[in-house]
Amino acid sequence: MGIFDDVVGKVLGKSSESGGESSALLKGVMDILTDKEGGGLSGLVQSFQQKGLGDTISSWIGTGQNTPISPEQIEEGVGSERIQNLAAKAGMSTEEVTAMLSEQLPDIVDKITPDGVVPEGGFLDKGLEFLKSKLS
Repeated sequence: MGIFDDVVGKVLGKSSESGGESSALLKGVMDILTDKEGGGLSGLVQSFQQKGLGDTISSWIGTGQNTPISPEQIEEGVGSERIQNLAAKAGMSTEEVTAMLSEQLPDIVDKITPDGVVPEGGFLDKGLEFLKSKLS
């Protein structure tokens, strides 16, 4: 599971530095990435594309340098309602959530798409479920 071990290590390392809120936030991100109704990672990519942030998220998926993203752009791409839900679950303000996601989401997406493409179903779903179990 090399890729997922790397992501878990990165996620858990950051969450232990930031406390329980970060762990709850990252579990919420994993929920978004595995949400069948919201389209999972593909749905997140589509949302970013619809908001004019397609080049940004594509850089995270691709094999090159990750384009940085601002907290405001994170809220736009992820959606205000999802950000508010994540903030409530993590016991954080929406500003804290968007700031943390602007730092961590590019790395998470980059790590779960090592070949430069969004994997469909199967392996990705199992890996993300594995990550969620490590955050529980």
